[in-house]
This record gives sequence, C-alpha cells and structure tokens, in this order.
Amino acid sequence: MSSPDDPGDKKPEEDSDESRRNLLKVGLGVSVVLLLGGVGAVAKSLISPGAQPIVASTTTQTTASSSSSISQSATLPPPAAPGFPVILVANVSDVQVDSPVNFNYPLQETPNILIKLGQKAEGGVGPDGDIVAFSQICQHLGCIYAFIAPGSSPTCNSSYTASGPVGYCCCHGSVYDFLEAAKVIGGPAPRPVPQVILDFDSSTGNIYATGMMPPTIFGYDTGSTDVANDLQGGTLV
Repeated sequence: MSSPDDPGDKKPEEDSDESRRNLLKVGLGVSVVLLLGGVGAVAKSLISPGAQPIVASTTTQTTASSSSSISQSATLPPPAAPGFPVILVANVSDVQVDSPVNFNYPLQETPNILIKLGQKAEGGVGPDGDIVAFSQICQHLGCIYAFIAPGSSPTCNSSYTASGPVGYCCCHGSVYDFLEAAKVIGGPAPRPVPQVILDFDSSTGNIYATGMMPPTIFGYDTGSTDVANDLQGGTLV
C-alpha cells in the first residue's frame, strides 16, 4: 500500500497548481532580464561617444538702412565698433562702378557716400576690395562735396579733370583721393574726410557700416582722433 506522501498519490489539481507556479517563476525571470537589458541600452545611448549634439539653426534678423529703406532677412551682421550702430547700407549686386550710394551714419545728421571704384582701394571691401565709404562733409568748412569719376570734371569747375576717383568740394576746391583713404590731394582741407568702416558678408552680398575711422566728422570735435565724438549731438541712425 502506498504512503500518504507518495508522489504518485498527488491529485491532478495539485500538479496543475505547481505547473502554473513554475511558469510564473520563468516569466518573472524573463521580465527582469528584459528590464535590465532595456536600462543598459538606454544608458549606453546616453554615454555613447558617437552621439551627435543638436545644432541650433542660424539666427536671422531684419536690418534696415535709414537712407535707402533696405529691409531683408539676413544673417546677423558683424559687431559694431564700440558705441556705433550696425546698419545695412547696400547689397553688392546693387552697387555699380562710379555710381554713388548716399546714406546717413552714424547719426541721422551726418551724410556719407559709398562708391564702387572699379579698382582695389585702401579699406575697400567686396569681392574686388574696391567698395569704400566716407563722410561726405568736407573737412575744410563743412560743405557737402561730390564724387568725381576718373576723367570727369565737377560741375563747378570744368577746368579740373579727375585723374582718379576723388571727392571734390565745390566750395573751395578741396580734393580727396578715394583710392588712398581720402588723402587730401588738392585745396585747403587740412585732413582727410573720415572713412566709414564697412563689413562685407560674402554669404549674402550685404555691405554693413559698423563704425568710423578717425579723424572725427567735421563739426564733431573737428580733427580729434576720438571717434566717440561722432556719436554726440544728434540722433543715432
């Protein structure tokens, strides 16, 4: 006769219960393995040296010239000289040789002239290094002078023919050489007219004014080398 503890005397329902318990143990073990594997994968992705950072898109802004009302989306312009504003003066595609572009800078009261000379110039920008800009206020007595192309004469003096690109003042005949940073080559002007610092963005073709070179603009502590005076006594553009 079999004893009460003989395995052969187990009831069918007891075998079924034991099978279910074994199945649950196996399932739990598999879940733990999968969970640990998932955590490991996430950790690996976080420390992987091959992971690439997210790069922010290029910031854009609209810049306007006070004189020509140019407004367009462009990459951020270069930083200005201390205290000076940055303005968009023109696009290189719109600037023609010997065709002046007039604009006010750094104050609304101070006119300037930008010109493409067709030959490389001191301080020139653009693909050919031939685009320059200067204060248009004569350093003699503050008259507004005009640009004269090579071989041309000013309306006020037909006897004078420019041998190169110059600024000519009809008040008293002062002449500035635009190829050499507006060096005085004629007349009573005691010093060059200040050159506008330009920056050319080759990706857009934009030409920006970012500051002024000494001496100061006529009427703004005239003749000083401290260009901070160019920002006084008027309204910034």
